[in-house]
Amino acid sequence: MSKVASTHFGEVELNHGRDHNLATVHQLSGKPVELDLSIKAHDHFDEAGMHKVDYRLRFLPELVDEVREMIATELEEEGTAPRQYRDFHCCELAPEKLQEIFGVEDTKDLTNKVFLNALKLGHVGIFPGDPERYFVLDFTLGSHFTDEVLVASADQDGVVDDEIEWTS
Repeated sequence: MSKVASTHFGEVELNHGRDHNLATVHQLSGKPVELDLSIKAHDHFDEAGMHKVDYRLRFLPELVDEVREMIATELEEEGTAPRQYRDFHCCELAPEKLQEIFGVEDTKDLTNKVFLNALKLGHVGIFPGDPERYFVLDFTLGSHFTDEVLVASADQDGVVDDEIEWTS
C-alpha cells in the first residue's frame, strides 16, 4: 500500500480497497474543529485526491463565512431551517442557560446576531467520492446543550448548496 503525506491528516494510506475514515482536529480562527475524511472502498482516491483535500481545506474559513452569511439571511425568513432551529432551541430558556450559551440575561436580548455568534462550526465531513457533497459542515450551539445541528454542504469546487438543513 502506498501512502501520501497530508497537511491535515498526516500519513494517509492510498488504494486500500476498503472504507477508510480519518479524523483530526483542526484549528480554525483559534477554535478546534473536528475534521473527518471518509473514503469509501469504491472511491478512486489517489495522491492528487489527497492534495485536493488539503488544498480545499485552505479555503475553509471563506466557506464557513459564506455559510454563516446564508444562515444570517435565513434567520430573517419564516419557515427556514435556521429560523426553526433558533426558535426551537431558544424558547423558554432559564436565565442561566441564556447566559451560558448566548451571553445574555433576557430573551429580549437574544437577537439574530447574538444567536449567530453562539452558533459554532463543530465538525466538517469530507467526502472525496461525492463531488456534490464534498464538504459537509455541522454548526452547533454546543454538544452540552443540544445534539442537533444545522448542516450545510459544498461541492468539490467549494460552491455551497443553497439548502441548510436541521438534523440530529
